[in-house]
Amino acid sequence: MLTNKTKIILTILCATNLLLFSQENDKKTEALITDRPDATEASSTVGKGVLQFETGGLYESFEDKNIKSENYTYNTTLVRYGILDNVELRLGWDFVEGTTKVNSKKVNNVTSGLSPLLLGLKIDIAKEDGAMPEIALIGHVFPVFSAAKDYRPEYTGVDFRLAMSHTLSEKSSLGYNIGAQWGNDTAEAAAIYTIAYGYSISDKLGAYAELYGDLPEDSTANHYWDAGLTYLVSNDLQLDAYFGTSITEGQDLLLALGLSYRIKNI
Repeated sequence: MLTNKTKIILTILCATNLLLFSQENDKKTEALITDRPDATEASSTVGKGVLQFETGGLYESFEDKNIKSENYTYNTTLVRYGILDNVELRLGWDFVEGTTKVNSKKVNNVTSGLSPLLLGLKIDIAKEDGAMPEIALIGHVFPVFSAAKDYRPEYTGVDFRLAMSHTLSEKSSLGYNIGAQWGNDTAEAAAIYTIAYGYSISDKLGAYAELYGDLPEDSTANHYWDAGLTYLVSNDLQLDAYFGTSITEGQDLLLALGLSYRIKNI
């Protein structure tokens, strides 16, 4: 015969399991939430057993006097897998090709290859509750050895950030990240920030506008903006397009297209 204490423990365990199952079910049945196209990372994980692919291509240009640099990233792939309902593993790798033009004539110094591998983890910390935002912690490492010769940095890169979001209304939301990064071609630390406003034009079509940048310890700050559209083909497939440029020097034009796809119950 069960004692009252045992009955209470069993009731708590059943309620906890029901809550966890409900949260996992919600993540898998709602429309996918992605970390692209903006620089602002989402404040939620993909859910246990979910494999999500987020990829695309982009074009960047920068012109200084008579020299124009152009970069083509043919895949900005991020793979996310939920090992728990509140923890996901992250793997990313980009293939980049860079060209230089002097007086509108291409010079023979094309660079191409894989950028450093992204290895990371995202953990849900808190759900949105009134003035309290939804919060997730994200960390990445970018091993030097994983990059092609043309894009191999001097230092192993590391970054971490808190990703937060607020629901403003049924159609709008605000997402923002704060954190820091180290490495690449310099050992100095840099604070990083993003803030993005999203608006649902319809059940399938969304729009966003964003500011983001970094503030190095001993160098000039870099600030950028971008804006774009997302189209939800289904709850598991999203297309996107966006454009942007820098507010400070560093980028004249950014154009990109992409898609995200979710596979459940892996």
